[in-house]
Amino acid sequence: MRDFGENSVGLVQRQYYTFAENDPMVLDSGETLGPITLAYETYGELNAARSNAILILHALSGDAHAAGYHSPDDKHPGWWDECIGPGKAFDTRKYFVICSNVIGGCQGSTGPSSINPATGRPYGLSFPVVTIGDMVRAQRHLIDHLGIERLLAVAGGSMGGMQALQWAVSYPQRVLAALPLATTARHSPMLIAFSEVGRQAIYADPNWNHGDYYDGPRPNAGLALARMIGHITYLSEQSMHQKFGRRLQGRERYGYDFDTEFAVEGYLKHKGNQFTNRFDANSYLYVTKALDYFDLTHSHGSLQAAFANSAHIMYLVVSFTSDWLYPTYHSKELVSALLAVGADVTYCDLKSTWGHDAFLLEVDTMTALISDFLDRVVREHKIELQAAQASSVVVAPETSLARQPVRAVQVVPG
Repeated sequence: MRDFGENSVGLVQRQYYTFAENDPMVLDSGETLGPITLAYETYGELNAARSNAILILHALSGDAHAAGYHSPDDKHPGWWDECIGPGKAFDTRKYFVICSNVIGGCQGSTGPSSINPATGRPYGLSFPVVTIGDMVRAQRHLIDHLGIERLLAVAGGSMGGMQALQWAVSYPQRVLAALPLATTARHSPMLIAFSEVGRQAIYADPNWNHGDYYDGPRPNAGLALARMIGHITYLSEQSMHQKFGRRLQGRERYGYDFDTEFAVEGYLKHKGNQFTNRFDANSYLYVTKALDYFDLTHSHGSLQAAFANSAHIMYLVVSFTSDWLYPTYHSKELVSALLAVGADVTYCDLKSTWGHDAFLLEVDTMTALISDFLDRVVREHKIELQAAQASSVVVAPETSLARQPVRAVQVVPG
């Protein structure tokens, strides 16, 4: 048997929960969807009081497989494995960690590639448009199914951070803490523009066939191009200089042709082609639309009004100095609105050269920040946590959610 190491959650298994068979879920668009299946994974153990659950929320291309390995032969662990496990940021000796694939996705949850029970064929573009709010609404059903009344924390980066914010706004009494990382309260026009260029790349692929391609060749060229465009936004100019510079790939001098010459070209092609092996083009359309529709001020009028009922939640907001996809000012806007309603906010603007992907790559700094913050949440809510191996866990009665001094804005070396 393979030794995964003492800090790994080891072998894990994807699980499925199906609901809304007889009572379809109403979506933000007014349409309904059902039945709905959510693919999810869990790590650690739920304590006796069901008070140690943390919901991890994935980014655009993520899935339910956040940590561990599906088989002894797996070469790569889950997408946030460096932060989930014994002794890591989300310490599975203390916490019961949950991660589910979003609706509209293509990694086990109901999405456009799923079979429509009414037709016996994949939904394709007949799948209803979903929003970040719909994704969170479906997750709430999963949390109900697991018998968890209130989550210790919701956490995620990028689109995962949007879901964490939506949880705080939609279900404030069911969350003690929220960790929105490298994210925003709403997509800017520039971000919508990047999303649309990616979608147009898929539309232009002759194999897309208006979304009805499941019985034939897939629109992999369009999807790969969309991923290449998106991936550029996850990096920074400095990180691209460090990783690639103007280095040539497999040759010593310019070929003066249109072959792949520069190392950065080869890298983007590899990332794009690799993406087509695990993602569905229609899901890319749906999930990027959900990102573009996301706007916490919609129907509230302002961010401050959106957070009015979630001021008791403790927040850890993190941005990165080189993130030009969701620049620092996006997080500062969040912090200002949270402070205006009297929320307990810890905010850090981390110095990093890794761009938007820094929330996945600055492991040591993120581990220290998240561990300390979660320890404070547990301490201030007087939740007694014991190791998962313990026979029982006792949770002390909660005190009132007293306001704590606001943590100063910081720039922390990455």
